[in-house]
Amino acid sequence: MSRRKLRAEELALWRQVAGTTDPLHPNRTTPVRSLLTPAPSKDKPTAQPVEPFEIGQKARANTPGHDVLPGLTDRMKALPVTMDKRSHAKLKRGKIRPEARIDLHGMTVDRAHGALTGFILRAHSQGKRLVLVITGKGKRADDDGPIPVRQGVLRHNVPHWLSIPPLAQSVMQVSEAHGRHGGGGAYYVYLRRTRG
Repeated sequence: MSRRKLRAEELALWRQVAGTTDPLHPNRTTPVRSLLTPAPSKDKPTAQPVEPFEIGQKARANTPGHDVLPGLTDRMKALPVTMDKRSHAKLKRGKIRPEARIDLHGMTVDRAHGALTGFILRAHSQGKRLVLVITGKGKRADDDGPIPVRQGVLRHNVPHWLSIPPLAQSVMQVSEAHGRHGGGGAYYVYLRRTRG
């Protein structure tokens, strides 16, 4: 409800009505503030002058670009090593040979996800330890449009799929493959030992 000032005739009418009423608390010693009298003003703060400034003067000069997510290779290297360090070193040098491989080239995202899930679960149940997942590096789009899209949809989705159920329970380590096994377009997937 907005408060507006009363016009002269409204104010006269209000005073006439207010004069015919009986007080609710006749013994009250503190005066009740009338709606017609303005509230007592508290000390108004004095306005401080604004110091001169320029827009962006406190902004850092070396702000990062818009791409705040590190590259896929950097993210893969930053993952902690959960397998045996010696085996991991051999793996990174391409000295361990994968026991099985799957090529996801040309598949849609939905088809590739299903094929990868089946492949990893089968390989794990067969007791295999190291498998190779080939995704390819992806195609470069001719027209990126207003929203940039990362190159290689499967290449970016496979590590995520391997880190969530049902595959996360079977996978111990994921790392980018050595150049002789596909390099940036493939992943080594080191599986946990089967129980039994």
